[in-house]
Amino acid sequence: MRFKAVFLSSLIGVVVLFVGYQHSSAGSAGDGTQSKIGVVGIRQIFQDCKRNVKYREEATAAQQKVITELDRLKKDIEFEEVGLKALKAGSSDYMDLMKSVFEKQATLQARQEYHKQQMALKDQRWTEQLYTEILRQTAAVANEKGLDIVLEKDEPELPALSAQELMMTIRTHSVLYSGGCLDITDEVMNRVDAEK
Repeated sequence: MRFKAVFLSSLIGVVVLFVGYQHSSAGSAGDGTQSKIGVVGIRQIFQDCKRNVKYREEATAAQQKVITELDRLKKDIEFEEVGLKALKAGSSDYMDLMKSVFEKQATLQARQEYHKQQMALKDQRWTEQLYTEILRQTAAVANEKGLDIVLEKDEPELPALSAQELMMTIRTHSVLYSGGCLDITDEVMNRVDAEK
């Protein structure tokens, strides 16, 4: 009985050593070197890079200018609507002013929709351009540092606003842990900011 216990303990020890050796071998590449992995915080770059902050400030100023212009048009419409009440319904002055009010209302709606679409397209183009630059600079830094792979490391924003948003976060958040990986976020952000 004692022989069986010693034999079984020895066998378990050999298995544990073998599994440990296999695990350490699996972590290295076929040529015996360890793969070098880096991570980049894309969301952090979008939030903190100077180029994006400057773009957002300019976009906000442009949007405020449009809002001021549209508010002026709204006030003109309101003024003319008050003027309609002072005129006799059906008179030629009343009809002319009513036509002007309707035309200005149509113009206001068209401009609101146009500016909304224009801003959305401008934001989309800017985001695509900045993301392309982030990818280009990530590749350059990774190449210089000899990294084999670079993963996106952003943390999910929890709590989620809805169950659907939570499921989207779970589906798209693929790097669950990146300890020991080289974080090149700051270097990439500095290079993105340096581009003109």
